[in-house]
Amino acid sequence: MTEKEKAAAGLLYDNNNDPQLVRERNYCKSLCFEYNHLNPLELHKREALIRKIVARSDGPFVIEQPFYCDQGYNIEFGSNFFANHNLIVLDAAKVAFGDNVFIAPNCGFYTAGHPLDVEQRNEGLEYAYPITVEDNVWIGGNVVVLPGVTIGAGSVIGAGSVVNRDIPPGVIAAGNPCRVVREITEADRDKYRTRRI
Repeated sequence: MTEKEKAAAGLLYDNNNDPQLVRERNYCKSLCFEYNHLNPLELHKREALIRKIVARSDGPFVIEQPFYCDQGYNIEFGSNFFANHNLIVLDAAKVAFGDNVFIAPNCGFYTAGHPLDVEQRNEGLEYAYPITVEDNVWIGGNVVVLPGVTIGAGSVIGAGSVVNRDIPPGVIAAGNPCRVVREITEADRDKYRTRRI
């Protein structure tokens, strides 16, 4: 079993010394470097390059520069995806974003983790568990999403949260660790509605 296959299976794998993973990671980082140095007005070049980096991107999307990821081929964006500045996706495992996902600045999605055992950690071993962000999710600024987490459809994650467990659909969740604050209700639908004369 290759180190890449171990990673996909959720087993400990050597991400630091495996030639294939190092080569793929360096290639992806070179594409991210190129993307981050494009003129922001070069929208067509930006879109073409992101589509070259990630595994799948359905429909329109915007990813503000800078953007960083490790492999790229484990990332999927749904339609109408928006990420503000400084999105970081450590995609040693699959990271799937649904449709209409909005991400504020300085957010990180980290599939990789390291063993608690110091000897295994010092060998350079790590594990990777997938992250799923379902449709219509809004993630506030400076949020960190940890390995193995699913965020349910229609939920909102408050700024500064550390999401270390699954979040159900249709709720507001916040904090460190991130916890459900309350359900999103009909009253929330009218909260910001402007009156028309």
